[in-house]
Amino acid sequence: VSRIVIGVDELDRVFGGGIVPASATLIGGDPGIGKSTLLLQAAARLARNGVKTVYVSGEEAAAQIQERAKRLKVANSPVQLATETDLRKILAALKEASPDFVVIDSIQTLWSDSLEAAPGSVAQVRACAQELVRWAKKSGAALVLVGHVTKEGTIAGPRVVEHLVDAVFYFEGERGHQFRILRAVKNRFGPTDEIGIFEMHQYGLAPAKEPSALFLSSEDEGGGGTAVFAAMEGSRPVLAEVQALVAKSPFGTPRRSVIGFDTGRLAMLMAVLETRCGVNFAGMDVYLSVAGGYRINEPAGDLAAAAALLS
Repeated sequence: VSRIVIGVDELDRVFGGGIVPASATLIGGDPGIGKSTLLLQAAARLARNGVKTVYVSGEEAAAQIQERAKRLKVANSPVQLATETDLRKILAALKEASPDFVVIDSIQTLWSDSLEAAPGSVAQVRACAQELVRWAKKSGAALVLVGHVTKEGTIAGPRVVEHLVDAVFYFEGERGHQFRILRAVKNRFGPTDEIGIFEMHQYGLAPAKEPSALFLSSEDEGGGGTAVFAAMEGSRPVLAEVQALVAKSPFGTPRRSVIGFDTGRLAMLMAVLETRCGVNFAGMDVYLSVAGGYRINEPAGDLAAAAALLS
């Protein structure tokens, strides 16, 4: 499969060595997490390398995007910029420009005059995605759609959009931390267990220099309540620090607060520790967090969580 190498190592890693022409990719993430920044930087890098690139925004004015490009120091890149939400006008402009790489930011803002539904509705999102994917397959351009996520962490809109595209990536991270993770959950042309790790700087996102140790806490107080877990993310090991605090609750109903770990698995671990190990959590507040904004998904992290609770 021929690929367009983006030139950003972590991004190329998740795509499987570069983005495939005539493919459609959906990237989801929380508002403000950095999706637009990442894709504007990628578009600028491709444009500088001679790839004909179009960036279509339905959320920001052209002046706002140009201001962000200046902050990211990519304002001089030959990216063709459009601010439009009418699908018919967007398709007409794309057919005229004949680009090799297109970013649509975001799919929830587009609307088609063939439907009476409001922009962002299930019908509009499905119809607009179908038309854009059909155009990408016919023209040979690589298409990237940006999507927002719901409170549950899934991409907003109909699930059929995820079936229409060739790859689905999630851009994750805590706003209070500088690290961001691009995680592949579907990829017809590459691995689905690979991640890209980025660091947010003053001038945008940059590939992390030492990703294996990024999620360890810098504080070393020698106290208990922590355990380090070695997780495998694709082809690379990532060290994650699990932090726990168990304290007597001043309330009638103890609190259970979890960040970066599954709440149901924590409840199961506490039940096992109480039943099999004699650890009493009755009347105790339990706080469990994974440092650095990382999220542990694999069951092998249960041992680290249990060790942090016991220590």
